[in-house]
Amino acid sequence: MSSALPPVLVSAYAASPAHQSWEPQLEARLLSGLCAMPGVAGLEVPWMGGVHPHDDQWFLAHVPAGAQLALTPLPWVMARATKDSHYGIASADAEGRRAAVEDLRAVAKDVERLAGVSAARVTYVSLHTAPRGGGSAPALARSIDEIAAWDWQGARLVVEHCDAAVGHRFEKGFLRLDEEIDVIAASGAILGVWLNWGRSMVELRDADAVTVQIARVAATGLLTGLTLSGTADTDGPYGSAWADAHLPLAAADPQSGSLLDSDHVRAALSAAGPVEALGLKVSRRPADSTAEDVLRTVEDNLRATRDSVGHDTVPGHRRG
Repeated sequence: MSSALPPVLVSAYAASPAHQSWEPQLEARLLSGLCAMPGVAGLEVPWMGGVHPHDDQWFLAHVPAGAQLALTPLPWVMARATKDSHYGIASADAEGRRAAVEDLRAVAKDVERLAGVSAARVTYVSLHTAPRGGGSAPALARSIDEIAAWDWQGARLVVEHCDAAVGHRFEKGFLRLDEEIDVIAASGAILGVWLNWGRSMVELRDADAVTVQIARVAATGLLTGLTLSGTADTDGPYGSAWADAHLPLAAADPQSGSLLDSDHVRAALSAAGPVEALGLKVSRRPADSTAEDVLRTVEDNLRATRDSVGHDTVPGHRRG
């Protein structure tokens, strides 16, 4: 493992209440406060038909200058795929595949718009291999051939692996990791793979197996980033067992039931090696109600990450 952590991208939408209620002042404080934290290079932000769930122009005016943005359409993909079993870039159904590709064309247009008007820059765009429970590797290959040919304004395309349909009840049920890797390797396109610890754990149900999976992808040379995000094997304050509920690191909130303990943080980072970026995707604590509360929660998780691998802790955030 390297002597320093990679640049961290914090998932703003997991921490922000913007999906449930729109509080511009609170979110403005969050965006600036998150990007000001030591080691944080930028934010993961959702694409849900636009770059913000309520007001694109507001977001463009408030995202901090110089921030790196990882744009994820996963919330949009899940909403579409839940309603339409054929929707997805890995769909063998021609109409379902076409609809998903056209949605990503809209994402590309928003990336171009951001490049023209925002002082932040999109550095990663994630792709997700829906449909749920019935994807096709040849269909994914056709989609990637199209999508990779577009102008992404210098943003890196990554396939974010989500839990596959492997026998037990799935959360996402997308393509298996081996199929995703094979398609990327055969495509000739400059694509990477992004792993999320919690989603891999939902799939594998074995923390040591997640470490093996991370090492296996790293060995291919395709592993671009790794997101630290937890899950639990019992119902708890963040949701039901084996939900993709973005649980914190266990050390940051021992009451969460998170299976992402310090030993497995250390093992995951060691297995990943020198990735380009590290994601941190944790939900706010159930009692968090102010921007200061949420910032403290994220900071606690950053500190737990650094403590797990023996790096200096992040200085404490002071409540104003």
